[in-house]
Amino acid sequence: MALSVGSEVDFIEELRMRRWARENYVPVDSRVVHWHPMILEEMQQRDLEQVEAETVCTCA
Repeated sequence: MALSVGSEVDFIEELRMRRWARENYVPVDSRVVHWHPMILEEMQQRDLEQVEAETVCTCA
């Protein structure tokens, strides 16, 4: 993903970046710090979803 961090992102591009982040998910220690903040944010969201899913599975 080659986008400038300071550039404005339209709605369609945001959806594309978020989808890319989910399809190309990597663990925290393997993430590139230069990725767009929106990509990192979406990967963090997926981290939270995984923790929540693990919590639900262990409680059942």
